[in-house]
Amino acid sequence: MSKSRQSSKYLILAILTAFFLSSGFVLAAPIVGPRYFVKTDSPFWQRSFGVRHVFEGGFTSDLSGIQVRLAKIFGVEIEPVTQLHVLPQAIPASREPSPSEEAVLPVAKESGKLQREVLRARPVDQVPWGVKLVYNDPVLTSASGGAGVNVAVLDTGVLKTHPDLKNRVKQCKDFTQARVPVKDGSCDDKHGHGTHVSGIILADAGTDKLGIYGMAPAADLFSYKVCGNDGSCWADDIAAAMKLAADNGANLVNISLGADNDNSLIRNAIDYAVSKDVLVVAAGGNDGPYPISIDYPAANAKVAAVGAVDVLISVPDWSSRGDNPNTRPYVVEEKDMEFGAPGVNIESTWKNGGYAILSGTSMAAPHITGLAAKLWPQTASASLGFDVANSVRISLYKLSKDIWVFGDDDATGFGLPQLK
Repeated sequence: MSKSRQSSKYLILAILTAFFLSSGFVLAAPIVGPRYFVKTDSPFWQRSFGVRHVFEGGFTSDLSGIQVRLAKIFGVEIEPVTQLHVLPQAIPASREPSPSEEAVLPVAKESGKLQREVLRARPVDQVPWGVKLVYNDPVLTSASGGAGVNVAVLDTGVLKTHPDLKNRVKQCKDFTQARVPVKDGSCDDKHGHGTHVSGIILADAGTDKLGIYGMAPAADLFSYKVCGNDGSCWADDIAAAMKLAADNGANLVNISLGADNDNSLIRNAIDYAVSKDVLVVAAGGNDGPYPISIDYPAANAKVAAVGAVDVLISVPDWSSRGDNPNTRPYVVEEKDMEFGAPGVNIESTWKNGGYAILSGTSMAAPHITGLAAKLWPQTASASLGFDVANSVRISLYKLSKDIWVFGDDDATGFGLPQLK
């Protein structure tokens, strides 16, 4: 397009913009609506539409109907941004989330008021069955490991004040705000999913050691809230969070969310994270037992995909299946399931300061992430800090016990990793 013709288009756009503004419409206002990837690097369109996140080849923005029509009039290519969701609880909890216990103890009077003593909630088991299974120790009384390892949990946020997590939170960022793409210091979890997942990975039982233990209780948490309080998550927020986590020094990224189809923004972000020596672990999905029902991003070959097993090391029907029978055995390819891990009736930290028991591959993935965090320091030392993520992934293969169906099956892949 010639410069004169391009200038004419911008002049027309300026006139239209002025018209809509005078008519009470605001073109560039941060309207929360359908989100689009605008495929241009033009500063003019960035100013006109407003920018949420910048990616290679364009930017994302929440566009109004008028803005969508203007993009079409002026030949600006736009593409809807995919929504993903935290993977829902697959079966009812055997124990409903309970509020923190509070007792009023009339032990003394001061100024006519009773003294109050708040008693913190207690878990059913300080070391849940899933942690014991992966540790390969049925009488385990505490967990350990993960010191110096940064684990980014891309989810619904976290309860920063939970006694078992408050000493683990190193970064807290919110990618779900309407007017601010990234809000530092904010990651409040009104849903509960992110708090539960985080606890499985690195809950440290609290300063009083009365709480629950996760897989690697010395690891540090990057809580990146990429999903709203309803559990829905925009792909561009996930992609931006993953890139930022990699740039900020995350070693591991846990993604207990998914969708049926691949997304280019997230795929590119995974490529970027992997290039920065980050291991990405994702929940396989709760759409089983149908063949090749694995969700993305777990279906991406660069991501460690995790299916669920129960206390009997059996695979529940609802755990998604990969394409393993049709790919090379013990070679991770697109849509392969990689591991099986505890995912049924898993107790962990909850959004009210107490504990909840949930089921799903959302709970299975963090067991593998936590184990990877426990293995990371020793692996980094042995590999002199080079290609640690891949070395840890190989270590997980070597620790895997073949379960379910003999060989590289579509529900558990290499099997269940257990410490020796």
